Amino acid sequence: MSNDHPRMARENNTIEAMISIYCHGQHGKKDELCFECRELFNYDRERLNKCPFQENKTTCAKCPVHCYRPVMREKIRVVMRYAGPRMFYQHPILTLFHFIDGLRKEPVRPQQKVGNS
Repeated sequence: MSNDHPRMARENNTIEAMISIYCHGQHGKKDELCFECRELFNYDRERLNKCPFQENKTTCAKCPVHCYRPVMREKIRVVMRYAGPRMFYQHPILTLFHFIDGLRKEPVRPQQKVGNS
């Protein structure tokens, strides 16, 4: 993954903050994530690593490629519905950047190179 790119690092920070807010509010965990939320975060990080758009991506909600399994996509929707309104108070800068990222146009999927065999 190009997690070295500031856009991708910020995306990771945003989802970690959202899952942390959710876990703290719903599962009572303060310093660390519970097993279920840690599993969701690890899954999200794996999906982000494999994102075909990388730093050119919009928010996942507006993405033309749905790379989450349906069960995990529903879990992250629940987290975002809970954490989204609370993000502004705890992480205003991340919230602002997430809003700006949501204004990006839907990315065009990169063409795969075809080798001459």
